[in-house]
Amino acid sequence: MGLVVSLATLAQEKVETTIGGDVVSSYIWRGQDLGDVSLQPTLGIGYKGLSLTAWGSVGLSDPSDTKEFDLTLGYTIGGLNIGITDYWFNSGLDPENRYFKYDAHVTNHVFEANVGYDFGFANLQWFTNFAGNDGINKDGKRAYSSYVELSVPFKLATVDWTAMAGAVPFSTDFYGADGFAVTNLALKATKEIKVSESFSIPVFGQVIANPNSQKAYLVIGFTLQP
Repeated sequence: MGLVVSLATLAQEKVETTIGGDVVSSYIWRGQDLGDVSLQPTLGIGYKGLSLTAWGSVGLSDPSDTKEFDLTLGYTIGGLNIGITDYWFNSGLDPENRYFKYDAHVTNHVFEANVGYDFGFANLQWFTNFAGNDGINKDGKRAYSSYVELSVPFKLATVDWTAMAGAVPFSTDFYGADGFAVTNLALKATKEIKVSESFSIPVFGQVIANPNSQKAYLVIGFTLQP
């Protein structure tokens, strides 16, 4: 028993590294269409519940698609998770697209805080923009744009599924909402395609509807990881 505990403690103290990337037929984010065929790499490190993750997106089929680079600092303890994300887009208030420009009225960065809880049978997350190039509400003031999402994983016919429902609680042009609005209803299926005895590729398909914008999407993609 003592040996098992010691090995478990040692494993928890190791720094974990995440390297991977998705290729998707369309970049749909929280019910919004942000681009066509895209490559979305991920690089992250984690230690005892604390993580720092870099994520990006670049269009492969349309050079004019928005390029994105995000940094997320997160902490997880049990089912609870909190985090702060710095989103950067190469379009926005700064016409020169400078990454290191953080001034309130010219930056292309958006800063978001999130808190959530994974109940096992369901995952509930709340996100709020607190600084940067946020949207405005109906009164023309900073909206502190927020988004809440509930996701429920389940397994059906040897395939991993996730049902998702997301909504914007308050008025903001960041999400194109005049008030409370359901912006993301999605059903995602993921299955690993075995290439060889030691290598497989997770392939996923997703049906997404945005009742607020009256649009729907079908996305397919695959994940590359060591």
